[in-house]
This record gives sequence, C-alpha cells and structure tokens, in this order.
Amino acid sequence: MLELDSTLAQHIVDRAMAILPHNINVMDAQGMIIGSGDPSRLHTRHEGAQLVLANRRVVEIDTQAAACLRGVKPGVNLPLLHADQLIGVLGITGEPDTVRPYAELVRMAAEMLVEHRVLQAERHWQRHQQEAWLRHLLDPQQSLAGLASEAERLGLQLGWPRQMCLLQLSEQGDPLPRQARLLAALGGKSEHLVAPLGRFELLWCRPYSAARDDQAWLAQADEREWGVQCLALSDPLADLAELRQASLVLRDLLAYGRARFPERRLLWLDELRLPTLLYAQRHNWLLQGWLAPLRRVLAQDTQGSLRETLEAWCAHDGQAQTCAQALGIHRNTLRYRLERIGELSGLDLNRLEQRLQLSLGLGLLEPNAQG
Repeated sequence: MLELDSTLAQHIVDRAMAILPHNINVMDAQGMIIGSGDPSRLHTRHEGAQLVLANRRVVEIDTQAAACLRGVKPGVNLPLLHADQLIGVLGITGEPDTVRPYAELVRMAAEMLVEHRVLQAERHWQRHQQEAWLRHLLDPQQSLAGLASEAERLGLQLGWPRQMCLLQLSEQGDPLPRQARLLAALGGKSEHLVAPLGRFELLWCRPYSAARDDQAWLAQADEREWGVQCLALSDPLADLAELRQASLVLRDLLAYGRARFPERRLLWLDELRLPTLLYAQRHNWLLQGWLAPLRRVLAQDTQGSLRETLEAWCAHDGQAQTCAQALGIHRNTLRYRLERIGELSGLDLNRLEQRLQLSLGLGLLEPNAQG
C-alpha cells in the first residue's frame, strides 16, 4: 500500500493553498501532520484525523468540538484514498460551514496528485528495469534465454529488425543534465530502450528503419542542446544474439571513429566493419607484424609528408593525377614520394592488397606514431 511521505504531503498543501485562503493539513495513516501551511503544527498528532482513520468517513469539527480535542482546530477532515485504500487524511482549517464547499474539490485534487506520484514512480521503476536489462545485454554471463524471459516479464516491445546505437556526449560542461534530457526524450516511446553507460555514453535500442535520417536527428539534437558528439549505428538486427554482439562491437566502432575520423559525427558499422575489427585487435601480435611495414615508413617521416601522401593516395584509390591535385604537388613529386614509401615499406603500392595494408594500417596507428 502507498504510504504518504512529507514531500508529497507538503506538495499537496502548497498546491491547494496557492488557490484557497485556508490552511491545509495532510496527515499520514497514523494521524500525524506531515504537511501543513502552519509549520508549528507539523509532526503533531491530530485527533480529528484519528477519528477519520478509525471510521473511514468525513469528520467536521466546529469551534465547540475543537475545544474538546487535542491538536485540533475547527475544520473539515476527509479520508484520503488511493486504489480504495485509506492512506491518510486531508484537513481544511476553518468553520465547517465556510470550508465545506471546498472540501471535496481539494480532496479530488489531492488524490489526483497522489495518483500522479504513483504513475511517476511506476514509470521510474519501469525505466530503471529497462536500463538494467540493456546493461545485462552487454554481460556475456547473462544468458540470452534469461534475457528473453525478463523482456517478456517487463513487457518490452522487441519487434524485429532492430538497431543498436551508441551515443557519445560532449565532455564540455556537466553531462548529467544533458543525459537526463536524452533519457527522457529517447525513452518516451515504449519500443525504444535507452540506458546510460557511464557519464558520456548512452546505449539506444530502437526499431530499424532504412528511411531514418540520422543527420537530421543530430541537427535536432543540437537545436535541443543535448550535447551529442557522435552517433555509432549497427546494421539491422534480427534477434537477441545479434543485439548483444552489436552492442559490444559499437564501442570498438566508436573508438575507431574517434581515432580515425575525429570530426565525423555519424559512424555506420556496415561501412567500417573491417577497420573496426582490426582496430579492436590492434594490440595483437599478428596484427603488429602486419603493421610493421607502415611503421618503417612513419619512422623516417619526420615532416609528415609521407603519411599525408599515403592518406591522399588511398583516399583517391591510387589515381595519380587526382591525388597530386589534392596534395597540391607535381606528379613527379608524388611519384618520388610513393617510390620512397615503397622503398621503406617493402610494399608495392600498385598492388591493391598491399595498398589496402597501408590504408587500413593508417587507421590503427596514432597520427604521430613512429617506428
């Protein structure tokens, strides 16, 4: 059964007294005044409220009757109900003939505020449960069968296909207010699930739509000052197993995107699948051997021109003329630099697989990496 607390009781008092020129008291299920427009009456026992609680009916007290009771002033005292349960008493101070016309209206308003508080608490609990479910999805120790059962118990609407999104928030200023606004906005629809992962990340599970315009969504997020710095997106997902794998991979995608394309705000797994896979294994011994030719080049690249040339060469798919134009150099200068890169690395840049080795390798090393 719901128990009135002093915060809710005082809220009821303040709302009612903003309209009525009479003192309002709210008593709990033991008849103690826990909310009042008269601070001196707080935390005292109200005998009139005890009569209401004992008889479950309205009790009117005039001046003569009040003189016979302790802690009581003239007024009308009404039972306060929630879901047909008696949870407290509402009192209006004043001669009964004067305050009686307001009594039922004030009680109705009070019970509406109680109901609103209960709904808020239920929504908070539901959101907390959904957040816990999403975080459990990231835990390999949690079985998929158990997660499916829990989703059914919580009434989660997991229609397929779905898409996992990882949002990175700006680290400027306090992220918690922005995070709270995002949680409220994204979690407002029953088919959307969202959970914070630390102070600067949010995991968002939503129905997949090929027609969705995430560039426009980012623009809207900027207008609302949500502080979204980057959005990483999975492929369409068909079941819980894929949902889990995508949730784990998106952190690698986000880390790769931040390292390789720090200015990009949208990262699609479908576009960056292979480099994301390599980035996640960048400390692996085998991969370090694969990166050795590139490291030899960068070790001799004190001015950064060889790396710049490689970036442009790979970006223009080995097209010499467009690459030279992009770099603002003569084709002979480009040819000399490419020969130098080939000499240092031992690779042939005219061969696609070896050019790919250098192209992908650039995304796995820090911009100032040396041999």
